[in-house]
Amino acid sequence: MTRNVLVVMSDEHQARALGCAGHPLVQTPHLDALAAGGTRFDRCWTPSPICVPARAAFGTGRWVHDIGAWDSVQAWTGEPAGWTHAMRNAGHQVMSFGKLHHRSAADDDGFTDRIQPMFIAGGVGWLQGLPRRDPLPYPEAAELADEVGSGETTYTRYDRRITDAAVDWLSARSDDSPPWVAFVSLVAPHYPLSAPDEFTDRIPLAEVPPPEIPLVEASNPAVEAMRQYFRYWAGFDEERTREARRAYFALCAWMDHNVGRVLAALDASGQRDDTLVVYTSDHGELLGNRGLWAKSFMYEDSVAVPMILNGPDVPAGRVVDTAVNLIDVAPTILHTAGIDHTLPGRPLQQLATEPDDVDRPAFSEYHDGGSVTGSFAVRTGEWKYVHHVDHAPELYNVADDPDELVDLGTSAKASTERDRAEEALRSIVDPEAANQRAFASQEALIEAHGGIDGLRNAFRFNHTPVPD
Repeated sequence: MTRNVLVVMSDEHQARALGCAGHPLVQTPHLDALAAGGTRFDRCWTPSPICVPARAAFGTGRWVHDIGAWDSVQAWTGEPAGWTHAMRNAGHQVMSFGKLHHRSAADDDGFTDRIQPMFIAGGVGWLQGLPRRDPLPYPEAAELADEVGSGETTYTRYDRRITDAAVDWLSARSDDSPPWVAFVSLVAPHYPLSAPDEFTDRIPLAEVPPPEIPLVEASNPAVEAMRQYFRYWAGFDEERTREARRAYFALCAWMDHNVGRVLAALDASGQRDDTLVVYTSDHGELLGNRGLWAKSFMYEDSVAVPMILNGPDVPAGRVVDTAVNLIDVAPTILHTAGIDHTLPGRPLQQLATEPDDVDRPAFSEYHDGGSVTGSFAVRTGEWKYVHHVDHAPELYNVADDPDELVDLGTSAKASTERDRAEEALRSIVDPEAANQRAFASQEALIEAHGGIDGLRNAFRFNHTPVPD
């Protein structure tokens, strides 16, 4: 069995922004090489297109609705226990470097040591997103366009510190070291959309393409409510959009540079042949597509993320079309130590060696700020279905319509496909029951934090400050 595991997670890396995925401008040579020497999963979804719930599901290997990690306040506390606890109990050193977005350092999240950890702000998180039926204003959205540029930010400096620490730690490993799992969690390419000049200067502004998907007016009320809440788009004209997209592509290259440093340290330690490497991201980035920015929506650029597996007995140069999810990483890690589990996911090592299963369902859900109702997405084969509780559904044939431009959610001609997709969704979750639980949990939190007035006066932010 594989002795060690290295998991590298970025933040907000859309699946298309990879050289090996065919992007014409993004420079990711280290990730491309990792994929060439291993297996890339072409259909990976996040369990929720927002940091805190996605990372709670990733840490436990369980769906958001199963563990009640509904939003950016209800962060993982280490309960229920996750793959970190299981690997620590099996005798592994379990290290984290960088962003966690768990609740606080006081909680036992299973790591034997945490280096430069980022928890949710103040141990309470993004309180202003809790009132969903009657949301508070979110003027902080304007910061996204205001902060576009070139140069260092608190986030790029943080990533440099994380990378330095991970490199130093890996460089000190040897065959005599106890077996380990290292989680290296970078914040790039998450906004602020500004990268070190060296990486921005590589991309001529005139060569930056416009968004792949043009502005599309939302016809679904649940989607339009989200668009009006997350008014990132209000700060972007054509020029600002081009500058922001260049900065994002440069941040992807900056992130790849740091991944390369970490992989080089692993190579230099002499343990590469004994180590399973996983690369992924917590969620995607819309990047101006459809006129939208950031994440939270159920469109592909928001829910789809890269997933690369490299290591002993992993097929080289393979691209797998089987749907996978961040919750599959927990069984993947446990598999290396022969640890049994009852989690819903499967080890990626197995999926990498089996024939493609295009009918394995992809699944994601969202219950956080900006949403007037719970949204649940499922994809089986060529059909993608989005269930908005108490609102009309969306349905797309993503084989013929990969940009999700033709909504067949209420089309009589697509009723059979819609019913089949909804059945697949309900085999995973009862959306109405989950929606009710999410709202009840959030209403209790609103009361506990002093009601709407308490939330209105709470610390406000657009992205989590870096730790001191």
